[in-house]
Amino acid sequence: MKRILVTLLVILSISIFAEIRIGVLLPLTGGISAFGDWTKKGIDLAHKQKNTVLGEKVTLVYVDTRSEKTEAANGMARLTDKEKVVTVIGEIASSNSMAAAEIAESRKVPQVAVTSTSPLVTQGKKFISRVCFIDPLQGTALAEFAGKNLKAKKVTIFVDIEQDYSISLTNYFVERFEKKYKGQVLKVQYKSGDQEFSAQIAQALSFGSDAIMMTGYYNEIALAAQQARSMGFKGYIIAGDGADAPELVKIGGKAVEGLYFTTHYIPDAATSKLGKDFVDAFKKEYGTLPAMNAALGYDAYMLILNAIERAKSKDPVKINDAIRATKGFQGVSGTINIDKNGDAIKTVIVAQVKDGKFVFASSIEPEDLQ
Repeated sequence: MKRILVTLLVILSISIFAEIRIGVLLPLTGGISAFGDWTKKGIDLAHKQKNTVLGEKVTLVYVDTRSEKTEAANGMARLTDKEKVVTVIGEIASSNSMAAAEIAESRKVPQVAVTSTSPLVTQGKKFISRVCFIDPLQGTALAEFAGKNLKAKKVTIFVDIEQDYSISLTNYFVERFEKKYKGQVLKVQYKSGDQEFSAQIAQALSFGSDAIMMTGYYNEIALAAQQARSMGFKGYIIAGDGADAPELVKIGGKAVEGLYFTTHYIPDAATSKLGKDFVDAFKKEYGTLPAMNAALGYDAYMLILNAIERAKSKDPVKINDAIRATKGFQGVSGTINIDKNGDAIKTVIVAQVKDGKFVFASSIEPEDLQ
């Protein structure tokens, strides 16, 4: 009897303390911390709604990358080697995700990037996937929108030479815009953290630009927009998903009014019950509408739990196989299919800043960009 009681107590203690640890690698401080904060909100909400899988408690282990490549790599090493996580959500910026990916790949621990769109993030990797579309799709969609919808003929592109995302997005835009629409492109350079853009704007004005395209992140986009408008630029300002943070409007004010940008998600475009329920739950939890990163963070967490359930295992290799086999996953940002490279095939949404808010402008399907 005593032996049975001890056995039951051991089983009970194992079940109580059993957990599945998921790492979360985000820029919670530094230059793109707003993206990290919104992503954390989405992940935390998802975890609140579903915090067990395979009968075990899910524990989230957060690491701050400080918006830096080196810290992203260090953070991934800590999560895999010390924290013993079975999978990792993150990072946000492509360059940071790529730095972390080298560690994840060597440890054979699946990494699911949130908004890292450079094709280099998953290229040649077996354990790196993502829940966002990639730059070949986004850059091509931006070129389509600029050429077809805006009738732009001359575009000056501001390229952040420190960000793989910016360089990649630029290249795919140029390829489509010059080839299909016979447009002219002027490239000007800057670096993350720059605050002065008058020299580049002067070049854009001299070029006779119909549009200025910013391929970096919200802080520099907002500052450049302010300076462009103050220097008399009257044309369109367009950007990639790096613009999609409420901080764009907080920093840029009226200067970003009318700006168009590609994105993965926008609340007023939510049509499914799942999407609408997410908006309602997020507003109830945080008192505001969800930003793009919140939705993709939520989806990344839920997709991983779905993969763990399908794998029926805590083994990282088996979980990775299930992630790569994801088809028809219904996320709040839309249906997610993961291809053989670990990339998500999804609709590209074009949003516009209108009266200080992000509103739906258009959508472009992948099959329309062939």
